[in-house]
Amino acid sequence: MKPRQSAPHITLDYLKAREKMVKEQIINRGIKDPRVIAAMEQVPRHLFVPETLHGQAYNDSALPIGEGQTISQPIMVAFMSEAVGLRGDERVLEIGTGSGYQTALLARLADRVYSVERIRSLLERARKVLDLVQCRNVITKLFDGSFGWKEEGPFDAILVTAGSPEIPKPLMDQLKIGGTMVIPVGNKNFQRLLRVRRNRRGFSQEYLRECNFVALVGEHGWEKPARKDYERV
Repeated sequence: MKPRQSAPHITLDYLKAREKMVKEQIINRGIKDPRVIAAMEQVPRHLFVPETLHGQAYNDSALPIGEGQTISQPIMVAFMSEAVGLRGDERVLEIGTGSGYQTALLARLADRVYSVERIRSLLERARKVLDLVQCRNVITKLFDGSFGWKEEGPFDAILVTAGSPEIPKPLMDQLKIGGTMVIPVGNKNFQRLLRVRRNRRGFSQEYLRECNFVALVGEHGWEKPARKDYERV
């Protein structure tokens, strides 16, 4: 069942702020996919940031969510959601659950979302909010995201929300023929957002834009995680 926004989480102030965000930051900056626009209108972004930042949730900026991580700028979330080109029937792998905001959008755009996060406290909080907004088609896992989620693959689409020095081979292996991956690749301070497509002959890459994401920490990312006690959450 696709998620629905629950009425108790709607207030007039937040609705107005969200409508303004979508019009000025999303539509006016070139996002055209009506399904992405509708998802941005529906998902209550303020619930995915710390309560002290609720008043800034619909600003044109990334915001800290703890553990040195951030919730991405709204336009970047919308751009990546549009770039992956979902129709509604896909199985999607997300690397980096983070706040859960991008996850909630994907849940409205795809049939099922598998989301991997390496930081327990973030995943536990994100899972609570995803449940609160009734994202019942999201499955989460505490693990090194650079390995992907082999036992659930292959996937129709993969979206990576952390910058990697190169495209991790496990993620390439888990992308279906005909599938699409969107991933930031570069150094820790600057990346190029790439769209990777897989066909029967191999892979193609398309440069989309410049970006700056937190580092993808993992065996196939920038560095090995310090802990190995990952488990499903």
